[in-house]
Amino acid sequence: MTPVLKTVLLRLGLGVVTLFLVTLLVFFAVNLMPGDFATEILGQEAAPETVAAFQRELGLDRPAMQRYVHWIGGAMQGDLGTSFAGAGSGTTRTVTSLVGPRLVNTLFLATATAVIAVPLSLLLGIFAALYRNSLYDRFVNLVSLTTVSVPEFFIAYILLLLLAIKFPIFYALANVSPDMPLAERLTRCALPILTLVLAIVAHMMRMTRAAIINLLASPYVQTARLKGVGPRRLIFHHVLPNAWAPIATVVALTLAYLVVGVVVVEVVFNYPGIGRLIVDSVTSRDIPVVQACALIFAVIYISLNLLADTVSIVTNPRLLHPR
Repeated sequence: MTPVLKTVLLRLGLGVVTLFLVTLLVFFAVNLMPGDFATEILGQEAAPETVAAFQRELGLDRPAMQRYVHWIGGAMQGDLGTSFAGAGSGTTRTVTSLVGPRLVNTLFLATATAVIAVPLSLLLGIFAALYRNSLYDRFVNLVSLTTVSVPEFFIAYILLLLLAIKFPIFYALANVSPDMPLAERLTRCALPILTLVLAIVAHMMRMTRAAIINLLASPYVQTARLKGVGPRRLIFHHVLPNAWAPIATVVALTLAYLVVGVVVVEVVFNYPGIGRLIVDSVTSRDIPVVQACALIFAVIYISLNLLADTVSIVTNPRLLHPR
């Protein structure tokens, strides 16, 4: 077994262990939420016998560890349980049927944002590194620092005020449906996409700039300059091939943040994604849906972190050695 494959398999094993610990944390944290679903549905004046019977119907009367084993065993088989939303009325729905369409919407929003933000941040970072300390570099750094310092919800409300109320260019609410054409869907999602782009471009641009500047100071780059290598060839043939590891790590971590960190943006623009679903489910004490959404967020985040780690190892074999 090659050292690279051995290290990658070790990282995957650590990822599985981390995911297992996260499932424990998610399950017991969700079950520690204040309030009780049965009392929430039946009301505070419901008889204790009625509440107990309702809890028995939902399986909430079983020990926590038994419920955890049942939940994680079903999740490993693709069964995330049944939503509590229609409990007692005969209209229950599976968690998968509720989460699936919302997850597709969230992934669409994250993908559209990444398609714009990743190339834009790479270009801005490369030019900022090439023209270091110029007016362009200072302006881009000023704008990026300002954007990083402002919370996402504040950016969302400012864009909502300016581009949807004062100047009605875009839709204020991002209401989308599965049968909506792509052009109309992008139009309705313009403000959420713009908010997320502004939130992540600054961070990615600064990390790209730092990686390029660090490599531009390397001895082999200085040697290439002394040999008369032009700026374009210097960047594309000498700097970028060695900068892919840190840049790929930043991109993967940013994509993980995109999928996991869309909760606030989805709530502000009423976007029907998984972030909005988890907020509504917490409000209604729909425990299976909350657990499923948290588990999906954890799987995506850990997977993209493992991807970033693997890319770094493959592109930079020096990371295989502790020294």
